[in-house]
Parts: sequence; C-alpha cells; structure tokens
Amino acid sequence: MSRRRTDQMALVAFMQASNVSVFAGSWRWPSSAEDYLDLRYYQRIARTLEDGTFDLMFFDDRLAMPAIYGDSVAEAVRYGARPIKLDLMTVLGVCAGATEKLGLGATYSTTYYPPFHVARSFATLDHLSGGRAAWNVVTSVNDAEARNFGMDVHLGHDARYDRADEFVELVSRLWDSWEDGAIIADRAAGMFADPAKVHELHHRGEFFEVRGPLTVPRPPQGRPPIIQAGSSGRGRDFAAKWADLIFTAAPNLAMAKEHYRDQKERIATLGRDPSKVRMLPMAYVVVGETEAHAKEKEDIFLNQLVDPMASLTLLSELTNYDFSGHALDDEVTDELIDSVSGIRGLVQGVRKSLGDQPLTLRRLASHRATLLQGPRFVGTGDQVAEQMHAWFDEEACDGFVVAATHLPGTFEEFVRMVVPGLRRRGVFRTAYSGTTLREHLGLARPERMPEPAVLAAP
Repeated sequence: MSRRRTDQMALVAFMQASNVSVFAGSWRWPSSAEDYLDLRYYQRIARTLEDGTFDLMFFDDRLAMPAIYGDSVAEAVRYGARPIKLDLMTVLGVCAGATEKLGLGATYSTTYYPPFHVARSFATLDHLSGGRAAWNVVTSVNDAEARNFGMDVHLGHDARYDRADEFVELVSRLWDSWEDGAIIADRAAGMFADPAKVHELHHRGEFFEVRGPLTVPRPPQGRPPIIQAGSSGRGRDFAAKWADLIFTAAPNLAMAKEHYRDQKERIATLGRDPSKVRMLPMAYVVVGETEAHAKEKEDIFLNQLVDPMASLTLLSELTNYDFSGHALDDEVTDELIDSVSGIRGLVQGVRKSLGDQPLTLRRLASHRATLLQGPRFVGTGDQVAEQMHAWFDEEACDGFVVAATHLPGTFEEFVRMVVPGLRRRGVFRTAYSGTTLREHLGLARPERMPEPAVLAAP
C-alpha cells in the first residue's frame, strides 16, 4: 500500500477570525496587529501566504464565546481567550478578492447549520474564488454553542457523528445536483439550462429532509475538498470515509507516526486510496534570526503571555465541563477523567509528553492554550525547515498546519525565513502549478456521485 501521496509537502495556515490566533496569548505580543476587525488585516495575511505558495488559508470557528467555566463568559472576555469570532464566509470573501491561487477553507458545523445552507455557501465561494474553497466538517463542541441555537445541551458524541455522516453525503449530493454542462445559455432559442441535467434530490433521511436542487451550479472543483480533524475512533473512521485533508495534533514524532499509520490503514480499508488523503499535524513555529533569539521568543510565548485562567477557561470549552470547582494545581485523577467526557485522549497524549511528572490541571490546560498541543519547531529558518523535513521524511505527516504564535508576524517570518529552506530541500513548491485547491493538492476533480438506488418519493 502506498501511503505517501507525493514528495512535496502541503502547508496550511491555521487562522482565527478573532482577536487571537489559535495561541491564546497572541494578542499580547507587542507587534501583533490590532486591526483584526478590518478586512485589510485578513487580506494582508492572505497575500503573504500566497507569496509563500501555501496551499490553504484555513479558519477555525466556534459558535459561542467560551462560557462553560463558571457558567459565564466573564473569564474569556477578561483574558481575551477567543471572545471574538467573525463570520467566516464574509472574511473568506474579502480574502478571495485579494488573492488568485491561495486555497480558502472554513469551519462549518453539521450540528447547527442546515445542509442546504452549507452546500450553497461553499459552492458560492468556490465559484467566486475560481475553485479555491474547502470545508472543515465539525460536529461542534459544547453546550454554550447549543444555547445560542435554542437548545439546552449539545448532542452526544455518537449522535453528532451519525448526523454528520448523513449531512456530508447530502451536501455532496447537493453540489452534484447540477450536472456539468447543464447551462446552455442559448439566447436565440431562449434556452438557459437543460432541465434533464438539474436534479431534485427528494432526500428523506434519519435527520434531514431536503428537496433540492441547489440554487448554485456545480462548483468549479466539482466538490470542494473536505477537511476533518476527529481524533477519537469514530472521528478517525469518519475522516477515513470523507476527508481529503486530515488535521491532527500529535505532540511528538512517535505519536504522529502511529496516528499516520492507523489513519492510512482505515482509509485503505474503506476502499479509498490513502495516498490521496493528506494528513497534517498542527505545528507551532518559532523562528528567529539566530537560534538564541528563537528560544528567547519561545520562552516568552510559553511563560509570559497566557494567563493560567485563560488556559483553564479554554479547557472547559473544549471538554464541555465546568472546572471552576477545581484549583489550577489539582492533580488530574482517574475520578476526574471518568467525570469529564472526551478528556481521556487529551490526558493520555499529555502524559506521554510529560513522562513521570505529575499531571495537574494547570499543565493539562496549558497544552490547549499555549504551544504544547502539537510539535514545536524552534530555531533559525533553516533549522526549522530541517525539523519539518525530518517529520515529513519519517512518514509522520504529509505536510503541516502552521499555527501562529502572533499575527501577522508568524506567517511573515515563516514565508521569509522557512519557506526558502523547504524549497532548497526539494520538499515544497517554488510556484503554484495550477489555480484550484484540488490542483494544489494533486486531487482529481470528482465525478458526480451515482444516484441512490432508491429515491424517496416526493
């Protein structure tokens, strides 16, 4: 089985339409830009990434402020722990207008958005950007999001994935509801499009009823690439079935290699070609003009910029558990793990990286809010390029999701100092060879999905 798709790595820029990057203390870095409510902020970053021939500019999202800790948004607001989240389609629209080839990805929830809305939004973005859209499928995280959409509690883990499975298939069929070549535009004959090539779905499933067709013709990419980041067994199976890009969060090389092997085998088991699915761990990069400068910056990021309470607030958001009844230096016990849904995998990963050190809530939370969640590459531009090349060479990944410690500086420094080293090593493109995101990733434009064997009656 060929697992490696190519000898060229993919690079994705991890963004937030927010006051911070994914690193919760980034707003405190002295040179971080403060115009994150201005469209020109996102356009500047997008142009920088396109200059560096990144595959994709990707935006994470949440549909609520962090509000689980103390049943309040106060701590998130006080410490700037991601209280701001702009609408992503608007942000990607302005970035599309400022670039020509950079891929544009966004997170949209299968729990709180209807399938027709998601299909139409991404088909529109794909057309207006010339084939550069990508959809990150999430099932959403917590009760705070549920309460913004008229529900008391979030759906259970397996129920969310059952719903997501039907959701993604339905969105895919909506994208395919127009055949290629359906639009004739014969002005003389008065014939705009061929009705035989535009299909109603009449979908009646367990979770959704949608008549269709979509009000947007088939996207330039056929179907925009699917991104997924599930880490549980069910999440990995879901990614194996649907994803073109899989984002991971392995903190060390050994864990990344094991995840890579396991995920590629799951993809092959479902009859898909594992070499066509990119696995990209999220990595923090701290680059300096000298190694000493880079390490000095790393120390500031780790030990000075993120308040421990911001970390705990974000851990509550992630786990949907109110930690306000615990002290920061409480040890993470088996009893606590059993009472917090979804925390076991995180705990296991952090314990592997800590070795024999006791695991406290402070340490656990810091892995979510600082630079400890994924690999951290620190040094000069050439040293960072060498570290990234080593992971790529060891078949621990097919590239990286580069997470910013501060904006726009992280990506400006990466493009100026790291990208040349990757190019010298022959593992990253020197120029775009196509215009669509699928072309950047080496993915063929998919054929329309076959019609279901039995269609529900209208």
